[in-house]
Amino acid sequence: MNPGKILEYVLATLLVVLIVSLAFSYLLGQPAILAFVETGSMEPTLNAGDGFVAIPAAIAGDVEQGDVVTFDAEQIEGGGLTTHEVVGERDTGYITQGEDNPVTDQDGGEPPVTDGQIKAVALQVNGEVVRIPHLGTAVMGIQDGIASVERTVAGLFGWRSIGTEQWTYLLFGLGVVLFGASFLGGEGRHGRSESRDRSRSRAGVVDSRLLLAGCIALLCIAATMAMVMPAGTQTYDIVSTEGDSADPTIIPVGETDDFEYVAHNPGFVPTVSHFEPRSGGIEIDPDRTELSANETANLTVTLHADSTTGLHIESMTEYRYLAVLPPSVIDALYRVHPWAPYPAIYLVIATPLVVLWTVFGGTSGKVRLRSRSRSDGVFGWL
Repeated sequence: MNPGKILEYVLATLLVVLIVSLAFSYLLGQPAILAFVETGSMEPTLNAGDGFVAIPAAIAGDVEQGDVVTFDAEQIEGGGLTTHEVVGERDTGYITQGEDNPVTDQDGGEPPVTDGQIKAVALQVNGEVVRIPHLGTAVMGIQDGIASVERTVAGLFGWRSIGTEQWTYLLFGLGVVLFGASFLGGEGRHGRSESRDRSRSRAGVVDSRLLLAGCIALLCIAATMAMVMPAGTQTYDIVSTEGDSADPTIIPVGETDDFEYVAHNPGFVPTVSHFEPRSGGIEIDPDRTELSANETANLTVTLHADSTTGLHIESMTEYRYLAVLPPSVIDALYRVHPWAPYPAIYLVIATPLVVLWTVFGGTSGKVRLRSRSRSDGVFGWL
């Protein structure tokens, strides 16, 4: 294989990593695979604009002192995703601090960080965070450029702004399509240089396996959205006070209160959901539901106030699965790991496509998108 071809495959691989990173980040609402910091609070480990490899919290394992985590802050910079180091732990959560900050986040008014708030953990090798210099600077520069163009175009034509993030994904998706077309086109040109007859026989022909892979990918993405989007982590700001209140999140010191949580399946495929406490002061009853199409279930969430007055965070996570497998199988896989049922579900929903592809001649390998004659537009199987 020549160096040019190797470079093409390397670029294609990097592109796939970026696509997956963006897709997971968009679907999950949290950094996945790649992320970056915007400020210098973690210098010198991470300078402003540096990127890092973000391991989703669900697969990162237990958080320990010294880990650099991305969490959904309540107070820092008005709230939102923050990347700081874990420097300690209390009964109510973790103590975090920016490496360049003189005090901990909790001394600055941020409640202790619970597991449910942690979205990702930075990859470390030999105790050092794997840093990607200037990744964020490049991304933010592209976003600023897109925002400037969007404002100009919207002003000229009176369009309604759809947001910089949406434009970023739209243009990135267009770039992916163009890159793929160019990559496939390059393969075609290479074939023509070898043999004119071979080129004619390959013109307008696509490997049916690529079409099958594309259909499976779209189906799996749709299934992921159906499972992930309605579920996720819920956080509650609990205020421990000396008095009482009708608000279930304002609780006398050391006491409990509860409220009704509604779980709903808006789809037409039955679902199985498991609910996990992600902090020490919350309970869910029942912690598992099976819902038919458009069915609703009521759960009781019990919140425990801290032993001292003040604000603290309690959180819980719902893991939702399409019941295309027997619920007992889903439960068994869930006990292995909350993400374990997903690949099994993908396998089940992809199998019918593979069977149909095999039965209807997919193993012949090629699909003609146009005929050899320029006068007709017929396409068909080879």
